[in-house]
Order: sequence, then structure tokens, then C-alpha cells
Amino acid sequence: MTAPDGAAEKIALRDMTVADLPAVHRLEQVLFPDDAWTERMLREELAGQPRTRRYVVAETSGGEVVGYAGLASAGGQADVQTIGVAPGRRGAGIGALLLTELIDEAVRRGSEGLFLEVRVDNAPARRLYERFGFEQIGIRERYYQPADVDAAVMFRRLRERPPVGFTREDT
Repeated sequence: MTAPDGAAEKIALRDMTVADLPAVHRLEQVLFPDDAWTERMLREELAGQPRTRRYVVAETSGGEVVGYAGLASAGGQADVQTIGVAPGRRGAGIGALLLTELIDEAVRRGSEGLFLEVRVDNAPARRLYERFGFEQIGIRERYYQPADVDAAVMFRRLRERPPVGFTREDT
């Protein structure tokens, strides 16, 4: 990764903790001003770790949180809950690093597929997801409020689903 001054900078991922919530919430408010999660919502998501949730932060070697991401998983299905990268750090591969970790975690948890919603007007995020094999499977109209913006529902298969029902040999 490249630092704002052009020098190489190491970005590391680690599990999000309660101590990260103030920094993550500040980023959340900058990135999603119309529909930012509250610090309480973030805290409730963390309470599901590791049973049904996994949240990570991207951190510089100096300890600055420059991105975060979260996954929910249950019953063989996983959902990207959120991905955020600090505005001055976009385009440096942090979003791809975070998304890779969420995909890997969904696979570790045995998920068949991974879903997400993304604003239809967020072209950079949609390109990232498409690069990682996600396909649009639907639209949730007026999903993002109060901005009244539609969400594209995207999906990536992670493993083949086992056969369901009877085959000729079973009858």
C-alpha cells in the first residue's frame, strides 16, 4: 500500500474490538452520512462475534484505523454487512483486502454463498464486487433512507449446493 506521501505503507487486518468503536464510528459517519450506523449498532454487531459475526479493521503501522468490514453468517449463508475505507485511502487496495478477508471467512464458516447490498449509484464499490465475482441478482427499491436510493443485491457462490430431494436411485 502507498501512504499519502507516496511511501510504501503496511496495512494490517485484525479483529475489531470494542476499543475500535469510536474510530470506526467516526469513519462510518464520514462515509455514510445519511444512514450511518450508531455506535450502539456497531457494539451490538460485535456482540455476535465469533458465533455469527466477524468484524475486522484495516490499520496502518502507526495504529490508524483506515477501513473496516463485517460479515454475518448462519445456516450456510453469509452476508457482507459493511465495508468502509477512509476517503483519503481509497484506490490503494484496502477495500479489496477487506473483501478478501470476508470471502475467506465465509468459506471457513462453510457458507454456500455470499450476499451483499450496495447503492446503485456507488460505481466504484460495484466494480470491486464484480471484480471479485459478485453478480447482481436483484434490486431493493428505496433501500437506503433517507436518501431514497435503490440497493443492488449481489451474490457470489462459494461452493456448490448438495443435491436436494430424491434421485432415481433413492426410489
